[in-house]
Amino acid sequence: MLTPEQIRGARAMLGLTQAELAKLAGLSTTGLNNIEKGSADPKASTLRAIQSALESAGIQFIAENGGGPGVRLAKR
Repeated sequence: MLTPEQIRGARAMLGLTQAELAKLAGLSTTGLNNIEKGSADPKASTLRAIQSALESAGIQFIAENGGGPGVRLAKR
């Protein structure tokens, strides 16, 4: 599952605002804000929508490999 830190990091790498990512993922800006702050417990489908939007924009998510989960820009 995605962490709030991964979402914030991926969004920053892409230069997206919360409003832009929320629109891409079909969420409200307030909902995304709460997820990024860690104050919401989103459904798995919501996290999948966020992940899909970010991956479509060029992000790769890295599974935990001893140093924690991460995020990077995909090679183009």
